[in-house]
Amino acid sequence: MTTHEPRKPRVAVVFGGRSSEHAVSCATAAGVLSAIDRERYDVVPIGVSRDGSWVLVDDDPEPLRLVPGHTPEVVHAGTEVALSTSVGDRTLSVHAPGQPPQAFGEVDVVFPLLHGPYGEDGTLQGMLELADVRYVGSGVLASAAGMDKHYMKVVFAGAGLPVGPYTVITDRQWRADPAAAMDAVGALSWPVFVKPCRAGSSMGVSRVERPEDLEAAIESAREHDLKVIVEAGIVGREIECAVLEGHGLDAPRTSLPGEIVVESGHGHDFYDFEAKYLDESAVRLSCPAELSEQVSDEVRRLAAEAFDALACEGLARVDCFVTERGEVVINEINTMPGFTPHSMYPRMWQASGLAYPDLIDELVQLALERPVGLR
Repeated sequence: MTTHEPRKPRVAVVFGGRSSEHAVSCATAAGVLSAIDRERYDVVPIGVSRDGSWVLVDDDPEPLRLVPGHTPEVVHAGTEVALSTSVGDRTLSVHAPGQPPQAFGEVDVVFPLLHGPYGEDGTLQGMLELADVRYVGSGVLASAAGMDKHYMKVVFAGAGLPVGPYTVITDRQWRADPAAAMDAVGALSWPVFVKPCRAGSSMGVSRVERPEDLEAAIESAREHDLKVIVEAGIVGREIECAVLEGHGLDAPRTSLPGEIVVESGHGHDFYDFEAKYLDESAVRLSCPAELSEQVSDEVRRLAAEAFDALACEGLARVDCFVTERGEVVINEINTMPGFTPHSMYPRMWQASGLAYPDLIDELVQLALERPVGLR
């Protein structure tokens, strides 16, 4: 009598994408592909090129690493892949030029490592929801609101969570009356931080000390997103907390808080893109952060409440400021934070006792446990 061993769950690791964070997404995929348990999971790497094509890529993390002198990119090589959009059909098909589509097997979980618009903002999540395909991370609403710094703050404020002063400049407002838009910024305390509303990884972010530099900063942010948010500078320490969904009815889990310190002498006025990804010596993560037990508990409490307020699933990183008086102000939440072994999210869990490969396994298991459909 022939017995068949149950097959391993198949995990499609999707990365790249159309946003300006394409290279960061590739670097995140390099970390996950290097650490995911191949004894437990069958892994299929799928890259999304800058023009939006889905392609099978080699299962080799090395070309995907983001290092000085090398910017990784998914190249459309002619052979595309597609997930079925029929409910209950999780088949992955391969489309080669001049050939009929070939079935490539079923996908049990999609691990979407896309950062920014067209991946982290609910668009990919909506496509997967249409087909009842399980995936790692937050759903459509949480992903969309978490990507938009304006509506993120609206949700947090509505839930009674502390947020700092800010103003939003829409494309219509800027084109109709840029002077009035800049006057609204004058009500905030200087310096201010000018950011694209729907971009991450510090893309297009500027610290502005003087009103005369404001217009150029807004135009720089608009290169990434026509909707811009301007936040008042808050004097305080930058504290982060990693959040992980609980199993079943369990509450979200929080890591020990970590503190980002941008070292002087490296040419970084704040935690910008180069400090995050290209100049590791410029940044120091202290985890656990040197906080009183009371303040540390408050950071973790607010991080879990922010996770729940936005209806997040899977994972999120919550960034806060802690003022000299010990007040905690939520800056933002990231529903798909950078996930390389050197990124702050996995490093905080590492310091909290959950190693990087185990964290990946935990996220895949949470996705497998999650029901499809409305929840």
